[in-house]
Order: sequence, then structure tokens, then C-alpha cells
Amino acid sequence: MIPVELNALAYVPEPLLLTLNAPPAQPGFADTLPLLLAIGAIFYFLLIRPQQKQAKAHETLVSGLKRGDKIVTGSGLHGRVGEVREHTFLLEIAKDTKVVVDREAIRRKVVSADANSEPKDK
Repeated sequence: MIPVELNALAYVPEPLLLTLNAPPAQPGFADTLPLLLAIGAIFYFLLIRPQQKQAKAHETLVSGLKRGDKIVTGSGLHGRVGEVREHTFLLEIAKDTKVVVDREAIRRKVVSADANSEPKDK
């Protein structure tokens, strides 16, 4: 017996052949929308929200400062609040030495004077 070669594509319906030869479809807006929303959510929770929380905590810290509080500035300057102004503080860094510091420059409030003070000479 002689084997008979059959053309496999001869038995495939024509509409199916057209879809097999068609170029791949471009993703539509409905396909990319979930991906865009997921990327937006990641940016919000990893970048924007922590920055907003940090800004709110800093504003709470600065608004709670009063005369006599010990603070540290962003540049590492230690001092005591002498006067609270609208956009600045008058910071006493040594006896009879006062500097004007912007509200945004305040890094933290020194909670315990004993834990953060320099050792006393005996």
C-alpha cells in the first residue's frame, strides 16, 4: 500500500483559517485600565501616602512647639525655642546667641534633656 498524503489544511473551515492568519489584536483600553489602576495604587501607597503622613507629623510637631522647648534642626543645630513667629522660630543656641530658623528646618523635639545633654565637667 502506498501512503496517501492528505493536506491537513484542506479540512479546516475557511473562517478558522482567516483567524489563524490574522495579526494579533491590539490590547484595548479596557484591557490596560486594570494595569494602570494597579500602578496608580502602588504609587499612592508606596510614595504619596507615606509622604503625606510625614508632612502631617511634622506640622503637628511644629505647631506644638512653645517657648523653652529644646529642638534639633535639619542641619543638626541644637537649641531652645526663644520666640515662636508665624513662619519662623527664634532659636537660642548659646547664651546671648540667637538665630532665626524656618519652621521647615525643625527636625525633632528633644524629649529628655538628661538623655541628650552633654556630660557635665566635674
